[in-house]
Amino acid sequence: MDYFTCTSGVGDQSSKGDSKGQLLWWQLSLIGIGCTIGTGYFLGSGIGIKITGPSMVFSFILAAIGTYIVFHFLAKMTSEDPQEGSFCYYAGKAYGRWAGFSCGWNYWSSKILIMGSQLTALSILARFWFPNVPLWIFASGYAVLAIIVVLLGSQGFNKVENILAITKTAAILMFIILACAALIGLIHGKTAGQPGIPTTIDTIFPEGYRAFWCSLIYAFYAYGGIETIGLLSMQLKKKEDAPKSGKVMLIVLTIIYVISIILAISMVSYQSINQKESPFVTAMSAYNLAFFPHVFNGAIIIAGFSTMTASLFAVTNLLVTLAKDGDAPKIFGKELTKLKNLPLPSLALATLGLLGSIITALLLPGKIYGYITTAAGILQMYNWAFIIISALKILEIKRGDKVLSSIGLLLLLSAITGTIFEETIRFGFFVSVMLVAIIGIVTMIMNKKWKKSEKKKGKVTGLKGILE
Repeated sequence: MDYFTCTSGVGDQSSKGDSKGQLLWWQLSLIGIGCTIGTGYFLGSGIGIKITGPSMVFSFILAAIGTYIVFHFLAKMTSEDPQEGSFCYYAGKAYGRWAGFSCGWNYWSSKILIMGSQLTALSILARFWFPNVPLWIFASGYAVLAIIVVLLGSQGFNKVENILAITKTAAILMFIILACAALIGLIHGKTAGQPGIPTTIDTIFPEGYRAFWCSLIYAFYAYGGIETIGLLSMQLKKKEDAPKSGKVMLIVLTIIYVISIILAISMVSYQSINQKESPFVTAMSAYNLAFFPHVFNGAIIIAGFSTMTASLFAVTNLLVTLAKDGDAPKIFGKELTKLKNLPLPSLALATLGLLGSIITALLLPGKIYGYITTAAGILQMYNWAFIIISALKILEIKRGDKVLSSIGLLLLLSAITGTIFEETIRFGFFVSVMLVAIIGIVTMIMNKKWKKSEKKKGKVTGLKGILE
């Protein structure tokens, strides 16, 4: 998942995108690729494979199409009106303050869940070496370490992030190279019963089409990060290069994802894949490569921890921005510490989110990852849908874009509704509905307050005119 967020300008209808950036289009593409590949793909893809089997490859292709459509409209809005608040700003511009407010809080909520998903994934991966240690203990340890990193400050953090983004990408490329070598016989192992590449409908969709439908959310979740292009396009030297950056990013990601998933399902039965380890580690387990599981697992943990820590930075900064824009209590915008640029109230609320993940890891150790990842993916879909419907209101939409928007919304809706039909992940759907309902109720209350405030201002202005 991505580690960037709306660090400024969320909901600020006056922020202007006139700053000159330094990034070239290919640099933005690399940043997007590096920060999109994360634990959601390394571990979350295994849930989808377990549910649907080899057809997970098509889930990734459909998710790539849906993601491209979302990006297409975000890039159009960004090129016409570059803003630091990106999609949150555009929601407010299209439908009013209530839309920007709800979009910002939905994004914050999704980031909290994503952070919890990352924390749980890291704990599961650590149990690869220590299977008897309870999940919540690892979750507590990673949470404390992440908070310490944030308290130490962010100097040099971005440089470390870039290095670790390369680590994640290198881990996948290492798997692809080794898997190809294994399949052509250069690496020997126990190949008996190896499924091979499926070629018939029955072997591609062994669990049926409904299971395929249920798996879509995990493919979409692996692409979570397309917002990065919108948020970081402000730093491009040429703002009009944003579409090119996103297209290259999506093409490369789709190629990497599809090839690696095809290799994984060709090397091991999808039924042997589970949430206890990465599907890529499972795929290579039959070969005489004692180093691979440890190196691969370690690389994912290191890179995943950096992503989770950066997510903690992100949600902390986002809440500060919401507070400064009047969309959150003012206390969350204050820096109650001697350490510069460290808003403790905002960090404390994000820490409660981590605590929630630790508690659920204690209560539901075998199910928490699927639940949290599902809920996070669904909230991500809500945000992406808002991007599309905001574009329909803001932009001059041609017939081709109307068709694209319909396809995009249909794919997003399919990803959301598919979670209802799979019992093992259904609870995540209800968690997302509960969070959206809470945000909706709060938005309605705030909308009434804003209208009353506007009426009072109108009366005062009118009275001043009469007196004058």
